Amino acid sequence: MIRGWLRAGTLAVVVPAIALAAAGAASAGVRIAGVDTSGYPDVRVTVVAPLGSGQPLLRENGVPVAGLRGTNLGRDKSVVLAVDRSESMRGAPLAAAAAAAQAFVAAAGPGDRFEVVAFGKDAVPLTRFSGVGADADAALGGLVADTRSGTALWDAVVRAATALRRTPASGRVIVVATDGKDVSSSATFAAAVAAAHRAHAAVYPIGIGGADFDPAPLRELAAATGGTYVQAASSAELALLFDRIGRTLAHTWELDYQTAARPGDRIRLRVAADGATGGRTLTLASGGAPARSAARPALLPASAWNSHLGPFLLAGAVGLLVLLACGFVLVARSGSWLQARISPHLGPARVVPKRRRSRDGRPFLRGLFSVTEHALSGSRPFDALQRLITRADLPLLAAELLYLCLGAGFVVAVLTSVAGVPTLFVLLATVAGAALPVLWVRRKAAQRIKAFDNQLPDLLITIAASLKAGHSFRHAIESVVEEGAEPAAREFRRVLTDTRLGRPMDDALAEMGERIGSKNLSFVLTSVSIQRQIGGSLAGLFDMVAETVRQRQQFARKIRGLTAMGRMSAYVLGALPFGMTAIISLVSPSYMQPLWHTGTGHALVGVALAMLATGAVVLKKIVSFKG
Repeated sequence: MIRGWLRAGTLAVVVPAIALAAAGAASAGVRIAGVDTSGYPDVRVTVVAPLGSGQPLLRENGVPVAGLRGTNLGRDKSVVLAVDRSESMRGAPLAAAAAAAQAFVAAAGPGDRFEVVAFGKDAVPLTRFSGVGADADAALGGLVADTRSGTALWDAVVRAATALRRTPASGRVIVVATDGKDVSSSATFAAAVAAAHRAHAAVYPIGIGGADFDPAPLRELAAATGGTYVQAASSAELALLFDRIGRTLAHTWELDYQTAARPGDRIRLRVAADGATGGRTLTLASGGAPARSAARPALLPASAWNSHLGPFLLAGAVGLLVLLACGFVLVARSGSWLQARISPHLGPARVVPKRRRSRDGRPFLRGLFSVTEHALSGSRPFDALQRLITRADLPLLAAELLYLCLGAGFVVAVLTSVAGVPTLFVLLATVAGAALPVLWVRRKAAQRIKAFDNQLPDLLITIAASLKAGHSFRHAIESVVEEGAEPAAREFRRVLTDTRLGRPMDDALAEMGERIGSKNLSFVLTSVSIQRQIGGSLAGLFDMVAETVRQRQQFARKIRGLTAMGRMSAYVLGALPFGMTAIISLVSPSYMQPLWHTGTGHALVGVALAMLATGAVVLKKIVSFKG
C-alpha cells in the first residue's frame, strides 16, 4: 500500500515536471540541435524553432545562405520505430513501450509513414513503410521479448537508416526505445552514426533508466544526428516521452544547403525564427567520418587503396614508372652518342626551321618520342594515328600527338577533380579531354581532303590539256606542280621527287592516294593505272574522269543541301540535353544535386548518355550518304 502511494506521488511530481519541460522547450528560443557535414559540400542543420513559427532563416558567417531547403519534421515524414525487446524488457516495460509507440503512431499526421524494427539479440524489421497506421499498430501489439540474451542497438539503427534511404520523404526520423546498452551488434557506434548521416535521418533515443543502463552513447547518437535524447526513470513515463518527441518534431526543421567554405574552415551558423536567434560555431569537417566525407571525390574509391592488393598495385605502378624513366634516359643518351659519331660523315649541316630546331634540341624529349615510336610502331592504332597526321599535313609525330592526348586528359582530370565533379564525370571528362587533340587533327585532315577534292577536276583538265599538247605524263604532272595550288601542288611535287629517286610512277601515285585518303582521287588513280596497262587515249580518259568527279561532287552537294534540315535537327537534339543541364545547374544547383551525387542519379546519367549515343548514330545514318 505504501509502495503504491509512493509510486503515485512520484508520478504526480514527475509528470508535471515533464510537461513543464516540454512546454518550456516549445516556447523557448530557436536553437541548433545538430550539424551534419558528412555530405560535404552539402550541410544539414537541424533547428528547433518556436512552436508555430515558419521556416527559420540561416546565415553562414553573417551571409544568408543560397539555395536553402527546409523540411519540417512534423509534416510528411518517414519514421522508423526501433523498440528494444531484449530479455530485460520482458513484461511491463515492453508492454509500456509498445503502447507508447502505438499512441505515437495514432497521433501522427495523415502524410506520415511508419516502419517497425524490433531488436534483441538481432535487429528484425516487422513491417515495411506504410501510411496505414494499423500495420504498425498490429506489429507493435504483437511484440514479445526475445528468448536469447543480447541487445543489437547499433544494428537496429543501421537497419533503420538503410530503410530510410529508400524512402522518397524528405523528413526522416528514427525513434529508439531501449533500457540497455549495445552488447550484440555487428555494427559499431561510428557505423550507426555514418548510416544515419547517409540517410539524412535524425535519431531520437528514449532511454529507460536501470541498473546497467548507460545513457552516454545515446546522448552522443542524438547529438551527432540532430536528434534529442530523453530519459525515463521507469517504463510508465514512456507515453509522455513519446508524446514529447512528437511535439518536438512539430517545430523541428532540417535545413539543407551547399556551403562555400573549405574543409578545415571555421564557420559561424546563425538561425532566426520569429525574432529569436541562435547559433553555433564549428570547424567544417573536422576529424572523424565527416572529414573523410568532406574530401573531394577521388579518381578511385578509397576501397581500391584500402584493399589487400592496393599496396602491391601502387608499388608495381611506381616501379614501372621508374623503369620507364630509366629507359628514356638511356635511349636519350645513346641517341645523342650515335648522332655525335655519325655527324662528321653526313656532310654540312642543313638549315633546320626554328620550330623544328627547338623541338629537336631537347635530348630527353627526342629520346622519349623515339622510344615510344619504336615500342608502338607496327600496331594498328598507332599507324592509323600517323596516317591521320600525314593527311592533316602537320609537323607532328604520332608519339608527340599521343603525349599531347595524355597531357590534355591529365589537365582536364585535375581541373574537374579540384572543381569537385563526381568521379564518374571526372572519368568521362578525362576521356573527352584526351580525345580533343585527335579530333582537332581529324578536322584538319578532313579540311585538307575537302580542299584537294575541290581542286581535283581542274587538275585533271590541266593534265588532259597537257597530254593533248603532246607532252608526256611526267611533264603534265610538272605543269600541275608549277601552276596548281596547295595542297595538290605539294602532293604531286612529292610524287615527282619519289620518281626521281627511282620509284615507279604507279607506286608513287598509289602511295599519294593512300596518303591523302580521298575517294575521288583513288577512283582517278585506279582508272589511270588500268589505262596505262591496257593502253588507249590517256587525255580522253582524264577528260571523262574529270567530268565524272565533277558530277559526283555536284550530286554530293545536292544531297548535303537536302539533308541540311535533318543534320541541323540532329545537332539541336544532341546539344539540347547538355545545354539544358548546364543552364539548370547554373540557375539551381541544388535541383541537380541528386543527379550528380547519388548512385541512382549516376545510373540515370549513364542510361541517358547511352540513349543519346544511340540516337546520334541513327540520325547520322539517316542524313549521311555514301556515293
